[in-house]
Amino acid sequence: MNKIALLGALALSAWATLSQAQDSLRIGIEAAYPPFAYKTEDGRLSGFDYDIGNALCAEMQVKCDWIEQSFDGLIPSLKVRKVDAVLSSMSITPDRLKSVDFTKKYYHTPGKLVMKEGSSVSDPLKDLKGKRVGVQRASTYDRYASDKFAAAGIEVVRYGSQNEAFLDLVSGRIDATLADVVNISESFLKTDSGKGFALVGPDFNDPKYFGNGAGIAVRKGDTATAEKFSDAIATLRANGKYQEIQSKYFSYDIYGQ
Repeated sequence: MNKIALLGALALSAWATLSQAQDSLRIGIEAAYPPFAYKTEDGRLSGFDYDIGNALCAEMQVKCDWIEQSFDGLIPSLKVRKVDAVLSSMSITPDRLKSVDFTKKYYHTPGKLVMKEGSSVSDPLKDLKGKRVGVQRASTYDRYASDKFAAAGIEVVRYGSQNEAFLDLVSGRIDATLADVVNISESFLKTDSGKGFALVGPDFNDPKYFGNGAGIAVRKGDTATAEKFSDAIATLRANGKYQEIQSKYFSYDIYGQ
């Protein structure tokens, strides 16, 4: 191939790559967090996060290319450009804002403890002393428990997914798990496995640890992508599409104040 032909091929390749980047977004998601993201019996992605993401992409006139990954690998993948954004119920926290940027929130729900029915927790730092509490590794609940629970003599047990924590709660390997109240209610308490368990204690919503809602993470400085997503979120809220998707999974408004 002569130099002119080679240069032409390289230019065409670069143009195709740029065009593809403009027409699609690689979005990281953990598909083990029902009802926000999970796999159906036939292996398809589903859930509130997935449906909202597709609606946002449609509003922005781009294609969502979903990249499944464990939750603790999502931000590293964003940083090394394996994905363009993370849409996986990720709370907007001061700690995460040091390394990534976020869109405006797309929902906001508190954290909660779940234990065997009949358990009573008024002051978690006192009442859980000596007990084992499960959290999802690299989540906001992990950070809170590491700072607060561990210092109070509570054993923190970390899991790769919240579903694993629920399994150990049922088997008695842990005494409680701290997670998002919607995730606990919808994917555990409403199932056969959740019989005999109940929400206990106060809401966990300290902004220092739990932020101000779940947002879509983008690379530091990628304000263009963040603004496009934020504008699309506002549009879905205004045109009723958000409420339509929400009603598939919840009987209440999870957007928050």
